[in-house]
Amino acid sequence: MRKYLLFSLLFAACSTSRHPVNTSDVSQLRLLHKLIVPYNTTFNGTTVGGLSGIDYDSARNVYYLICDDRSEHEAARYYTARVPVNGEPVTFTAVTTLPMRDGQPFPAGKNLAPDPEAMRYNPNTGHLVWSSEGERIVNAKDTILKDPAVYEISRDGHFLDTFSIPSQMHMQAGSNGPRRNGTFEGLGFTPDGKYMFVSVEEPRYEDGPRAGLKDTTAWIRIIKYDLQTRQAIAQFAYKLAPVAAAPVPPDSFAINGIPDILVLSENQLLIMERSFSTGVKNCTIRLYKADLSHATNVSAIQSLQTDTHFTPVVKKPLFNFQSLQTYVDNVEGMTFGPRLPNGHRSLICVADNNFSNKEETQFYIFDIE
Repeated sequence: MRKYLLFSLLFAACSTSRHPVNTSDVSQLRLLHKLIVPYNTTFNGTTVGGLSGIDYDSARNVYYLICDDRSEHEAARYYTARVPVNGEPVTFTAVTTLPMRDGQPFPAGKNLAPDPEAMRYNPNTGHLVWSSEGERIVNAKDTILKDPAVYEISRDGHFLDTFSIPSQMHMQAGSNGPRRNGTFEGLGFTPDGKYMFVSVEEPRYEDGPRAGLKDTTAWIRIIKYDLQTRQAIAQFAYKLAPVAAAPVPPDSFAINGIPDILVLSENQLLIMERSFSTGVKNCTIRLYKADLSHATNVSAIQSLQTDTHFTPVVKKPLFNFQSLQTYVDNVEGMTFGPRLPNGHRSLICVADNNFSNKEETQFYIFDIE
């Protein structure tokens, strides 16, 4: 597919490849290729699917793809792959098990298994950092509370360290704290290697309701970390857009949240919002430019719903995948890729098929003009 789309964005830098992304104020994003990995593809004895995060390692010209298998199909893992920008098939070159602190694979079971969602390669350390959404199950039969987490590992799969999480992000049994499947979905590093940002997918209970069809009151938090101390040093309030389409039937599940971010600078982020509604085939994927320059540090605010004395992140809509006029599945990851033969930078996105034969593992390759 070759479709031109306006993409108004001033890129400052690419946070993962060390190669700056410089464009004019108004650029074009051109879809070069849409690739599909067939359902039930296997690699080295594992089922390829659930690809929820992607990052590019320019030194090795490979991509790291985290799999959100909670050790149900095989042990929690990530893949190394090549994604040719010329439209040739994606090839997987390695699969690596995600380690626990003791170096062992994560076992199956909701009280122990992670929920892997995001992964970034840090070119300054040569290490990988990945996030888990944790678990929250509270019912008459059982209570499982597993905090979200951010881990650092070596490229060959050895455990190195963890990052602290803010007190607001600890799972709670009552109607407070993070929602299930609504925590650490996106992360990225500033180009100078000093800071990391982690995005929360959905509002905490205290921060207000989930995104609805017409409301504009769904607040999530973007957390800023000092990479040297591994401590969270700031939080910023970001307002989600409404759910894009009414579910069918009307009272069924619908969601809009943040599955991934790209860090352009200490104050500029590229944010992906994904909206899904039951009974609607396409997901709605929207990209926004986010400016944190004047946003209030809300670390001390326990409820963004009741304490509204803060300045939120400023967001500007950039691009909607609906313009592609193709079936768009559950896109959850994005990364800046290599330079193209014409000298332009590329943007690569990946869709998570949830290990379902009704969904697709999709790769989108864009030319940033």
